[in-house]
Amino acid sequence: MRPRLQVALDLTSLEDALRIAGIVADYIDFLEAGTPLIKVEGLRSVEALKNEFPDKVVVADMKTMDTGYLEASLAFKYGADYSTVMAAADIDTIRGAIDAAREYDRGVMVDLMGVSDTGYVAEIAGLGPSFLIVHSGIDMQHRGVTPFAFLKEVCTLDTGIPVGVAGGIKPENITYLKGLTIDLVIVGGYITKARDPVEAATKIREALETL
Repeated sequence: MRPRLQVALDLTSLEDALRIAGIVADYIDFLEAGTPLIKVEGLRSVEALKNEFPDKVVVADMKTMDTGYLEASLAFKYGADYSTVMAAADIDTIRGAIDAAREYDRGVMVDLMGVSDTGYVAEIAGLGPSFLIVHSGIDMQHRGVTPFAFLKEVCTLDTGIPVGVAGGIKPENITYLKGLTIDLVIVGGYITKARDPVEAATKIREALETL
Protein backbone atom coordinates (compact mmCIF):
# COMPACT_ATOMS: atom_id res chain seq x y z
CA MET A 1 0.00 0.00 0.00
CA ARG A 2 1.38 3.39 -1.01
CA PRO A 3 2.23 5.71 1.90
CA ARG A 4 -0.05 8.70 2.17
CA LEU A 5 1.39 11.99 0.94
CA GLN A 6 1.33 15.17 3.00
CA VAL A 7 2.31 18.56 1.61
CA ALA A 8 3.90 20.92 4.13
CA LEU A 9 2.74 24.45 3.39
CA ASP A 10 5.69 26.10 5.11
CA LEU A 11 4.78 29.51 3.74
CA THR A 12 4.22 32.90 5.35
CA SER A 13 1.16 33.94 3.37
CA LEU A 14 -2.26 32.36 3.74
CA GLU A 15 -3.12 33.47 0.21
CA ASP A 16 -0.10 31.60 -1.17
CA ALA A 17 -0.85 28.55 0.98
CA LEU A 18 -4.44 28.34 -0.25
CA ARG A 19 -3.32 28.86 -3.86
CA ILE A 20 -0.78 26.05 -3.76
CA ALA A 21 -3.13 23.80 -1.82
CA GLY A 22 -5.72 24.32 -4.52
CA ILE A 23 -3.24 23.38 -7.23
CA VAL A 24 -2.09 20.12 -5.61
CA ALA A 25 -5.15 19.05 -3.58
CA ASP A 26 -6.08 16.29 -6.02
CA TYR A 27 -2.59 14.79 -5.77
CA ILE A 28 -2.05 14.68 -2.01
CA ASP A 29 -3.77 13.16 1.02
CA PHE A 30 -2.93 15.53 3.89
CA LEU A 31 -2.65 19.33 3.85
CA GLU A 32 -0.30 20.75 6.46
CA ALA A 33 -0.53 24.27 7.81
CA GLY A 34 3.20 24.68 8.34
CA THR A 35 4.73 26.24 11.44
CA PRO A 36 5.75 29.48 9.64
CA LEU A 37 2.22 29.84 8.28
CA ILE A 38 0.67 29.39 11.72
CA LYS A 39 3.14 31.82 13.30
CA VAL A 40 2.38 34.55 10.76
CA GLU A 41 -1.30 33.95 10.02
CA GLY A 42 -2.39 32.25 13.23
CA LEU A 43 -4.74 29.32 13.59
CA ARG A 44 -7.10 30.96 11.11
CA SER A 45 -4.79 29.40 8.51
CA VAL A 46 -5.80 25.95 9.77
CA GLU A 47 -9.44 26.97 9.74
CA ALA A 48 -9.16 28.37 6.22
CA LEU A 49 -7.57 25.19 4.87
CA LYS A 50 -10.27 23.04 6.43
CA ASN A 51 -13.05 25.30 5.17
CA GLU A 52 -11.60 25.43 1.67
CA PHE A 53 -10.77 21.70 1.51
CA PRO A 54 -13.26 19.97 3.84
CA ASP A 55 -12.58 16.54 2.34
CA LYS A 56 -8.85 16.73 3.02
CA VAL A 57 -7.07 15.80 6.23
CA VAL A 58 -5.61 18.99 7.70
CA VAL A 59 -2.54 18.96 9.93
CA ALA A 60 -1.59 21.85 12.22
CA ASP A 61 2.19 21.76 12.57
CA MET A 62 2.17 23.38 16.01
CA LYS A 63 5.54 21.88 17.04
CA THR A 64 4.27 22.09 20.61
CA MET A 65 6.94 22.16 23.33
CA ASP A 66 4.76 23.01 26.33
CA THR A 67 1.08 23.08 27.36
CA GLY A 68 0.38 20.09 25.15
CA TYR A 69 -3.29 19.77 26.03
CA LEU A 70 -3.99 23.48 25.47
CA GLU A 71 -2.18 23.86 22.15
CA ALA A 72 -3.59 20.66 20.68
CA SER A 73 -7.09 21.65 21.83
CA LEU A 74 -6.74 25.00 20.10
CA ALA A 75 -5.64 23.35 16.88
CA PHE A 76 -8.61 20.99 16.99
CA LYS A 77 -11.05 23.81 17.71
CA TYR A 78 -9.84 25.50 14.52
CA GLY A 79 -10.46 22.39 12.47
CA ALA A 80 -7.21 20.44 12.53
CA ASP A 81 -7.50 16.69 12.15
CA TYR A 82 -3.98 16.28 13.55
CA SER A 83 -1.73 18.48 15.66
CA THR A 84 2.01 18.03 16.15
CA VAL A 85 3.99 17.90 19.37
CA MET A 86 7.75 17.60 19.72
CA ALA A 87 9.27 14.41 21.09
CA ALA A 88 11.88 16.64 22.75
CA ALA A 89 9.14 18.13 24.93
CA ASP A 90 8.44 16.87 28.42
CA ILE A 91 6.64 13.54 28.41
CA ASP A 92 3.65 15.14 30.14
CA THR A 93 3.39 17.67 27.31
CA ILE A 94 3.15 14.81 24.83
CA ARG A 95 0.66 13.02 27.04
CA GLY A 96 -1.45 16.18 27.30
CA ALA A 97 -1.61 16.58 23.52
CA ILE A 98 -2.69 12.94 23.16
CA ASP A 99 -5.32 13.42 25.87
CA ALA A 100 -6.73 16.36 23.91
CA ALA A 101 -6.78 14.30 20.73
CA ARG A 102 -8.80 11.60 22.43
CA GLU A 103 -11.21 14.18 23.83
CA TYR A 104 -11.77 15.77 20.41
CA ASP A 105 -11.59 12.49 18.51
CA ARG A 106 -8.63 13.76 16.50
CA GLY A 107 -4.97 12.75 16.24
CA VAL A 108 -1.47 13.71 17.32
CA MET A 109 1.76 13.39 15.35
CA VAL A 110 4.91 13.27 17.47
CA ASP A 111 7.82 14.96 15.69
CA LEU A 112 11.02 13.12 16.60
CA MET A 113 13.36 15.94 15.53
CA GLY A 114 16.01 16.38 18.21
CA VAL A 115 15.53 12.90 19.67
CA SER A 116 17.88 10.00 18.92
CA ASP A 117 17.11 7.59 21.77
CA THR A 118 15.00 4.75 20.41
CA GLY A 119 14.18 3.68 23.95
CA TYR A 120 12.50 7.02 24.53
CA VAL A 121 10.73 6.75 21.17
CA ALA A 122 9.31 3.42 22.31
CA GLU A 123 8.15 5.07 25.55
CA ILE A 124 6.40 7.79 23.56
CA ALA A 125 4.82 5.16 21.34
CA GLY A 126 3.39 3.57 24.47
CA LEU A 127 1.30 6.71 25.02
CA GLY A 128 -0.62 5.96 21.84
CA PRO A 129 0.03 8.84 19.41
CA SER A 130 -1.37 8.65 15.89
CA PHE A 131 2.00 8.92 14.15
CA LEU A 132 5.71 9.00 14.91
CA ILE A 133 7.40 11.39 12.46
CA VAL A 134 11.11 11.01 11.77
CA HIS A 135 12.16 14.50 10.71
CA SER A 136 15.35 16.23 9.62
CA GLY A 137 14.69 19.95 9.89
CA ILE A 138 15.83 22.62 7.45
CA ASP A 139 18.89 23.58 9.49
CA MET A 140 19.83 19.92 9.81
CA GLN A 141 19.47 19.48 6.06
CA HIS A 142 21.88 22.37 5.53
CA ARG A 143 24.48 20.22 7.33
CA GLY A 144 23.67 17.27 5.11
CA VAL A 145 21.62 15.41 7.74
CA THR A 146 18.91 13.19 6.31
CA PRO A 147 16.18 11.29 8.20
CA PHE A 148 16.83 7.89 6.66
CA ALA A 149 19.29 6.29 9.12
CA PHE A 150 17.16 7.06 12.19
CA LEU A 151 14.04 6.14 10.24
CA LYS A 152 15.35 2.58 9.87
CA GLU A 153 15.97 2.40 13.61
CA VAL A 154 12.47 3.62 14.43
CA CYS A 155 10.89 1.19 11.97
CA THR A 156 12.69 -1.74 13.61
CA LEU A 157 11.02 -0.90 16.94
CA ASP A 158 7.76 -2.38 15.66
CA THR A 159 5.69 -0.25 18.06
CA GLY A 160 2.46 -0.61 16.14
CA ILE A 161 2.32 3.18 15.71
CA PRO A 162 2.29 4.43 12.10
CA VAL A 163 5.57 6.04 11.05
CA GLY A 164 6.05 9.08 8.84
CA VAL A 165 9.12 10.74 7.41
CA ALA A 166 9.97 14.36 6.58
CA GLY A 167 13.03 16.33 5.62
CA GLY A 168 14.27 16.97 2.11
CA ILE A 169 12.13 14.27 0.52
CA LYS A 170 12.26 14.18 -3.28
CA PRO A 171 11.75 11.47 -5.92
CA GLU A 172 15.43 10.53 -6.12
CA ASN A 173 15.77 9.71 -2.43
CA ILE A 174 12.46 7.90 -1.95
CA THR A 175 14.36 4.74 -2.84
CA TYR A 176 15.79 4.86 0.71
CA LEU A 177 12.30 4.01 1.97
CA LYS A 178 12.22 0.63 0.24
CA GLY A 179 11.82 -2.25 2.63
CA LEU A 180 10.52 -0.01 5.41
CA THR A 181 6.95 0.19 6.65
CA ILE A 182 6.18 3.86 6.08
CA ASP A 183 2.67 5.21 6.44
CA LEU A 184 3.15 8.91 5.68
CA VAL A 185 5.61 10.87 3.54
CA ILE A 186 5.77 14.61 4.13
CA VAL A 187 7.08 16.84 1.35
CA GLY A 188 7.50 20.59 1.53
CA GLY A 189 9.74 22.66 -0.69
CA TYR A 190 10.05 20.14 -3.49
CA ILE A 191 6.36 20.73 -4.18
CA THR A 192 5.67 24.23 -2.86
CA LYS A 193 8.72 25.82 -4.50
CA ALA A 194 8.38 23.98 -7.79
CA ARG A 195 7.70 25.83 -11.02
CA ASP A 196 4.97 23.25 -11.59
CA PRO A 197 3.67 21.93 -8.23
CA VAL A 198 1.39 19.40 -9.93
CA GLU A 199 4.29 17.89 -11.85
CA ALA A 200 6.33 17.75 -8.63
CA ALA A 201 3.53 16.09 -6.67
CA THR A 202 2.97 13.61 -9.50
CA LYS A 203 6.65 12.64 -9.53
CA ILE A 204 6.54 12.07 -5.77
CA ARG A 205 3.46 9.88 -6.08
CA GLU A 206 4.99 7.89 -8.91
CA ALA A 207 8.12 7.30 -6.83
CA LEU A 208 6.01 6.18 -3.87
CA GLU A 209 4.24 3.64 -6.09
CA THR A 210 7.57 1.85 -6.53
CA LEU A 211 7.92 1.07 -2.82
